[in-house]
Amino acid sequence: MPSVDTTIQLIRPGSKVTSCSPALKDSPWNFDRVPVPAYGPGSSMADVAPVSTPRQGEIPAEYRTASAAELDGRIRAAKATLGDRLVILGHFYQRDEVVQYADFVGDSFQLAQAARDRPAAEAIVFCGVHFMAETADMLSGPNQSVILPNLAAGCSMADMADIDSVTECWEALEELYGTEPDASGRVPVILVTYMNSSAALKGFCGEHGGIVCTSSNAATVLEWAFERGQRVLFFPDQHLGRNTAKAMGVPLERMPMWNPQKPLGGNDIETIQDAQVILWHGFCSVHKRFTVAQIEQARAQYPGVRVIVHPECPMPVVDAADEAGSTDYIKKAIEAAEPGQVFAIGTEINMVQRLQAEHPEHTIFCLDPVICPCSTMYRIHPGYLAWVLEAFVRGEVLNQITVGDEVSVPARVALERMLAARP
Repeated sequence: MPSVDTTIQLIRPGSKVTSCSPALKDSPWNFDRVPVPAYGPGSSMADVAPVSTPRQGEIPAEYRTASAAELDGRIRAAKATLGDRLVILGHFYQRDEVVQYADFVGDSFQLAQAARDRPAAEAIVFCGVHFMAETADMLSGPNQSVILPNLAAGCSMADMADIDSVTECWEALEELYGTEPDASGRVPVILVTYMNSSAALKGFCGEHGGIVCTSSNAATVLEWAFERGQRVLFFPDQHLGRNTAKAMGVPLERMPMWNPQKPLGGNDIETIQDAQVILWHGFCSVHKRFTVAQIEQARAQYPGVRVIVHPECPMPVVDAADEAGSTDYIKKAIEAAEPGQVFAIGTEINMVQRLQAEHPEHTIFCLDPVICPCSTMYRIHPGYLAWVLEAFVRGEVLNQITVGDEVSVPARVALERMLAARP
């Protein structure tokens, strides 16, 4: 089966196969020249990128003009030269043309563990997005360099919660709730940040008794939080927070949304006083694309289809699906299934098509018929990977991601709590 990138290149006018943007055909370095920060074509192209969004300068022409075969040879040669000095980590959503070189492929939780568990590697090249590389730097050793092949590989969801807005929210909640624990020792509110957030927010959580979660351990983390706090402030993804808490029995009316652009998040005092989980006004643009109508279409076309979606999808989609789980959950569910099943999957297209290629014994397709990959993950291309690897062979560290001690020390506390919260 052709990769997502190959499929996009083959789309012609009038084709039954469509993508959400014709600009996906263009090389990612074309968007390095855009004068204002932007996420690029794909699912997040309509999201507004803040001025602080990292940008990638133009890479040398030899990498932009090299053929796929030439880049493949150069990447493999660099890997062979570096040997154990190098480890390449690849996220499930990464394009096939890049993930083929990864020494370890996984979700954000698994990649965080992989970064921590490979102390011998001098360079950790992270083929994911910016917040993942920050986490790898905080969990890796002082003599290791974490490299992000394209600095523009950010995350629009992570950008929806910034340190200033979260600090203002926290101060407003402290003023309302106070800071004294109740009779059972539970503090008024516990901070929970999703892995898809900046290092600064992870550090803020660590400083204030909070924790980080991933989609694979969100329920375990919420249990941890409810043991220690009367309420939870969950950011930045509203859907993961809502879906997880709802499955644990938290009523919807006790999960108000906090919009940082509005006083008291757009709520009245009574609503916030009665809240059990306060949800940040953030979302994933990939998973926001999935709809109940798509599930209904899949069931009409394939009676008995097994629908599995990611918990970052909106609540009605999760409710209409058969199951919801992390990327690793989806992968393991397909691997464990008896041959001949039909799966409709609600997560990023690169992972879905890779699963389809790896499991020809099943029928596997993406719920969304329009090819629309993660905009920022798609910014990484073999050209960037070859560029940073060959530089490291020469002794140069390009695109190093570093987090200062003032952030990394408290953030590491919250991350270690996350790593201990095994589902």
